[in-house]
Amino acid sequence: MYKISIYLSLFLVVGLCAVNSSDVQAKDPVKIIYDTDMGNDIDDVFALTMLNNLHKRGELDFLAITITKDNKYAAPYCQMIDTFYQNPNVPIGIVKESGVTTDDGKYLRQSLEAKDENGAPMFPFFDLANDKTKYYEATELLRKTLAEQEDNSVVIAQVGFSTNLARLLDSPADKYSPLTGRELAAKKVKYLVAMAGNFVERHKEYNIVNDVPAAQKVFSEWPTPIYASGFEVGREIHMTGATMKNDYNYVKHHPVKEAFKYYRGTLDSEQCTWDLTTVLFAARQDRGYFDLTEPGEITVDQEGYTTFEAKPDGKAKYFKVNREQIVRIQEAFEWLCSEKL
Repeated sequence: MYKISIYLSLFLVVGLCAVNSSDVQAKDPVKIIYDTDMGNDIDDVFALTMLNNLHKRGELDFLAITITKDNKYAAPYCQMIDTFYQNPNVPIGIVKESGVTTDDGKYLRQSLEAKDENGAPMFPFFDLANDKTKYYEATELLRKTLAEQEDNSVVIAQVGFSTNLARLLDSPADKYSPLTGRELAAKKVKYLVAMAGNFVERHKEYNIVNDVPAAQKVFSEWPTPIYASGFEVGREIHMTGATMKNDYNYVKHHPVKEAFKYYRGTLDSEQCTWDLTTVLFAARQDRGYFDLTEPGEITVDQEGYTTFEAKPDGKAKYFKVNREQIVRIQEAFEWLCSEKL
């Protein structure tokens, strides 16, 4: 009887170990393209930080960055952040001659040219004057990246204007693929997650109104499922001043913390997390952070207002959050952005 008990115990332990091993087995990393208007708000920086940390964890494969802010400092700034996170080989594409938000913003040039208390470069690991990075044209990089991936495998996280994705849809066959842009997106993209619109109030959201024709094209013609994080979602979830003051001190000058100071003017402030919601969903869709509406269609009118109409065969859904989810999401943001190298 004693021997039987021992064997039974061993059997249960082995069985439990097998179950636990299966439960924790790593999933394939999510393949993500990040389309951003880097430089207009600070939440783009936090979102890029999350992408780099999730890439480091092995949760995602960071394929490319494409930029919709038409400013010469936006791409080098992204390269500086990626370099800080020891991930300098992510290809970067820049929008050409869109004329949309051409200003330097509050932290791009300031961060790239920042000096420390001794007058030395604050971030010596990236030398803007001698930057040798190859920056692609954004539509070219989108086509190149998608053509190289397996079918139905890429998630696009769009947190800026729709300019680049609209141009992708209109792009013809080229050296990267015999498919048109619309055909390429339909074949390679699993789904699009967009920080865009407002679905609970009549409000002209920033990412929509800065390029209304592009937003109209993307929401009406995009060939894959679309998940939208409206203005009302990120507005409810904040990055706190406490985390900015306390959680980034593992280096003397942290580029995210310094950019926050440039943008907000103080660390005693809170920041809405619009763009972070998009990245979190793109990387962890199945974790229950957000609820989704029923399927439907999102339309953009000539003034830039967005509306959602439920339809059983619709390709679009938008995010909803409750109070419990808001707390959980904020905790995830604070940890994933401030995680040490």
